[in-house]
Amino acid sequence: MVEWTGKPAYQQVADDLRRRIAAGEFAQSEKLPSLSGLQDTYGVTVTVARDAIRQLKTDGLAVSHQGKGAFLTRDAAAAARLADPSAAIEELREEVAKLRSEVGDLRERVAVLEGN
Repeated sequence: MVEWTGKPAYQQVADDLRRRIAAGEFAQSEKLPSLSGLQDTYGVTVTVARDAIRQLKTDGLAVSHQGKGAFLTRDAAAAARLADPSAAIEELREEVAKLRSEVGDLRERVAVLEGN
């Protein structure tokens, strides 16, 4: 359900879809929910749902095919991650933690080798 946050409803829906795309909830080139599906999921009008899809198309995340619906572009997940800085920051934090662990392991190995 979309709530009043100061952002237009279509932008809230587009933001949530972008977040879901970045999280991998939709496969590459997968069909996005229909307008009626978006209406049901978010409790919005068809105009809001249509504008949300239009926003994803403007952002290069989706393409439409007349009579078939909207589909993710090939690079939609990567583009959505770039558009959502919090998701990108979290990925970087995880990578830094992994690298710290690996560096710690390497330091231990070096210490053992230098001790011989």
